[in-house]
Amino acid sequence: MEMLGWVFLLLGLGLWSGAHLLRRIRPDVRAKFGDPANPKDPSKGLFALLIVASVVLMVYGYQWTPFIPVWWPPAFMVHLTNLLMLLALLVFGAGAMKVKLAQKIRHPQLIGFKTWAVAHLLVNGDLASLLLFGGLLAWAVVEVIRINKAEGKSWIRPQWGGPVREVAHAGVTLALFGAVAFVHSWLGVYPFPG
Repeated sequence: MEMLGWVFLLLGLGLWSGAHLLRRIRPDVRAKFGDPANPKDPSKGLFALLIVASVVLMVYGYQWTPFIPVWWPPAFMVHLTNLLMLLALLVFGAGAMKVKLAQKIRHPQLIGFKTWAVAHLLVNGDLASLLLFGGLLAWAVVEVIRINKAEGKSWIRPQWGGPVREVAHAGVTLALFGAVAFVHSWLGVYPFPG
């Protein structure tokens, strides 16, 4: 089961990265499946399925790998991780909520994702965690580089959604943080010190 865990984890990481990066690295291959810019492109369902499969592989792979310590994170990292998680959720949601923060950050979802990965690297010093969160961080870094290379310096800043969106964004961020903490606790990984 342990060997299968490593295979699933690495396969999941590869599938996640490949499904996301194919459009950026090999647009000619991606075009054979359909036009990703078209909202009605039926191949989007296939790629969504590949991404879901990659998440399932990563989750099971992570659960089945043995704990192999690489380093021992100090206890205070839990506080820093919680702060970074709150920041990651705030930044990730900024683009969808059309708040002022989205006008200052070019890739809010990818920046939020990278912050999430770094936060998890700070409190998990085992090999499987380093592969999982480090691999996802590497994917997000490459994704930003490829998008910036394709689009150049041109960036159309999103319109501001108004003060109601700002308040809603703060509320949604806090609610998501609570939900994430609850799910972690439910899974047996208590996210707070003590």
